[in-house]
Amino acid sequence: MPDQLIFGMEVVLNGLMAGVLYALVALGFVLIYKASGIFNYAQGVMALFAAMTLVGMMEGRVPFSHLINAIFGTEIHHFGWHLPGLAAVLLTMVVMVALAWVVNQLIFRHLVNQEPIILFMATIGLAYFLEGFGDMMWGSDIKKLDVGLPQGINLMIDETTFNIFGYGFFIDNLDLVATGVAALLVIALVIFAQYSKQGRAMRAVADDHQAALSVGISLNFIWVMVWSLAGFVALVAGIMWGTKSGVQFSLSLIALKALPVLMLGGFTSIPGAIVGGLIIGVGEKLFEFTVGPLVGGATENWFAYVLALIFLVFRPQGLFGEKIIERV
Repeated sequence: MPDQLIFGMEVVLNGLMAGVLYALVALGFVLIYKASGIFNYAQGVMALFAAMTLVGMMEGRVPFSHLINAIFGTEIHHFGWHLPGLAAVLLTMVVMVALAWVVNQLIFRHLVNQEPIILFMATIGLAYFLEGFGDMMWGSDIKKLDVGLPQGINLMIDETTFNIFGYGFFIDNLDLVATGVAALLVIALVIFAQYSKQGRAMRAVADDHQAALSVGISLNFIWVMVWSLAGFVALVAGIMWGTKSGVQFSLSLIALKALPVLMLGGFTSIPGAIVGGLIIGVGEKLFEFTVGPLVGGATENWFAYVLALIFLVFRPQGLFGEKIIERV
């Protein structure tokens, strides 16, 4: 078998793994958009905030220690204990639910039935607030996140592909874990959205706030529930990306990578987020592998956005999105 074909197969596999990580971020966008019609610009920062909180709890950091030390002249940074990974994850989930409640009470409860652009601008403000609040709370230093997930090359895949092709494929164990987690998340979220009473209420709220209120649906409950779910998805994405590349400011920028995924898969489709992520992941890796050397490389920075632009021209609702026709 030609070497280029073997290398191409490895590129495709790594692209699929990268696409799953993109899709994990996109899921948070889809959840909130399905429930409220809001494009949540803050989803990437929520992933960063969740990862920072998780690291802070695991390492026993004192929240706002820099601020406390500056005011009182103390030198307090740690409590002197460390939390196990599972306990820290559970506590971080509690923090994300509390954040969802605060966001609803202070922001979105006052914006019922407002224009989508106003809600979008509110999420931009929320993103920058959360970023600054997270830095004050846990510090802006680069943090290492280790919750015990396997990392490094998968030896079984490496040995199997070497026996078959004479060349071992490098597939990261963390990417395989992310794939399994993403699959479980999608199955659970699809079942929840399609078959549960809360899922149907969520879709009703997205269609029309006032109509949902008129039939007895609690808008506050639905929004808190959905932002809590989005916070949980952000936590999962933050764990995967934080473990892979460290918890730092650039983690918040993964939201930008999710935009082409949403454009391809559709803003209202949970399975579409996964399919869009896989297309983007494989597409950008293959394009870099085949065309990159001919145009100077670095095509991964822009390929996804060009592909998304093409989709916007010919199928603006995405592959799985709902085509909405408004009568005027």
